[in-house]
Amino acid sequence: MNRSKRLGVLLGVLAAVCLLIFVLSRYQQRQEDIQTSGETVLEIPVDSVQAVSWENETQSLAFHKDESWVYDEDEAFPVDGEKLEEMLDLFSQFGAAFIIESPEDLGQYGLDDPVCTIQIETEEGTTEILLGDYSTMDSQRYVSIGDGNVYLVTQDPLDTFDAELKDVILNDEVPQFEEVSQIDFSGSEEENYQIQKQEDNTADTYREEDIYFTQQDGQNQPLDTDKVEDYLDTLSALGLTDYLSYNATEEEIADCGLDDPDLTVQVAYTGQDEEGESFEDTFVLHISRDPEEKARAESEEEAESSSQDEEEEEEITAYARVGDSQILYHLDSDSYQALMESSFDDLRHSQMLPADLDQIRQVDIQLEDESYTITAQGEGEDRTYQYGEEELKSEDFPDALEALSADTFTDEEPGEKLEIGLTLYLEGEEDTRIQVNLYRCGGSDCLAVVDGEPLCLVKRSSVMDLVEAVNAIVLN
Repeated sequence: MNRSKRLGVLLGVLAAVCLLIFVLSRYQQRQEDIQTSGETVLEIPVDSVQAVSWENETQSLAFHKDESWVYDEDEAFPVDGEKLEEMLDLFSQFGAAFIIESPEDLGQYGLDDPVCTIQIETEEGTTEILLGDYSTMDSQRYVSIGDGNVYLVTQDPLDTFDAELKDVILNDEVPQFEEVSQIDFSGSEEENYQIQKQEDNTADTYREEDIYFTQQDGQNQPLDTDKVEDYLDTLSALGLTDYLSYNATEEEIADCGLDDPDLTVQVAYTGQDEEGESFEDTFVLHISRDPEEKARAESEEEAESSSQDEEEEEEITAYARVGDSQILYHLDSDSYQALMESSFDDLRHSQMLPADLDQIRQVDIQLEDESYTITAQGEGEDRTYQYGEEELKSEDFPDALEALSADTFTDEEPGEKLEIGLTLYLEGEEDTRIQVNLYRCGGSDCLAVVDGEPLCLVKRSSVMDLVEAVNAIVLN
């Protein structure tokens, strides 16, 4: 190889090395443009925001502030200002994990066709925030805030701004009923009656735990405290969020049957405000089943009472309205059915005995023209029962006595044989006696008559368990 050829080869090699060095330097410079950040890249104080809008893949929403927050398309829409400001708080100190400075192609980050565009307006101007692709490698979102850079952020704004209109509605609140003084029930489907809380009313009950009472046939009747408070818990837990209309017309109210609701519940209660001050208020809820659906169900009730239909759970379309609110809500089937179980019979004691077992010191038993007496003494686990001089070894008798419960409340008079009669003597200074007679009523039930008044039907199998327990004692 002559000298000129060698020189040409060397110059070619030198040019290739220079090109490689240039490419590598540019690549290194490009790598340096992607920097670890962790710093705050956007600060927009929530109280400085005058308007906000966002457009995601499903819808476009816009709000502005005029003393309170207003929905641009309909000022009648009740905006949950706290919810909206919680969303905006994301940008009060918005940090980035990585900064990509001066990107050449926004398309590679999905920012030429963003999945969501957010605009936030303050006195200083409008900030446009674009949300691009999601980096599965880094588990982060590419974001542009209009300063020429691209950011990778760990807190994905799309988690917040995929919100729909229903997510920012100011729903009616159902309070937590800790101190209730009165409950009123009324409606087209339910009996109208009132429950009052009376902490000290031992004259009308044998149970210390009874604090809720109602007037029935001119008498103050105790209710089951657990049932009443479970009902109030069901009411508090409604979580009304599935709105049908946020500015209901009279026609819409009537279409839902809420112009003449199946049930109206009114609760007078005492609560506490944020400063810890007590206040008294009343909460009102109206509920109704869809009128057309209800009419069909009533007309088909007799025809569709087969065993197969009874096994199938009925799906109910129901609606709710809080007081005079213009918001109408869908009410799920389970909640509707639970709230409709509000009658006196639904909330009264299911136990047939009007006193707790520990209060009974003696039971006189009439069975097949024979009389027997069983006595009790002691408390709790130390409580014992005796027949004559012998202590009962089995718990069958008290268990069978306690198991007697109302299957159906009724006022029908007895017409068949007396299965067993009980005279209960209660603990206390005064001689308190309760007479309980259980009469056969058909093949599967017995009628319980307490102090001369028909009370309920009891499963005959439960009464037979009691009869067998007595026989096991007296025939031993």
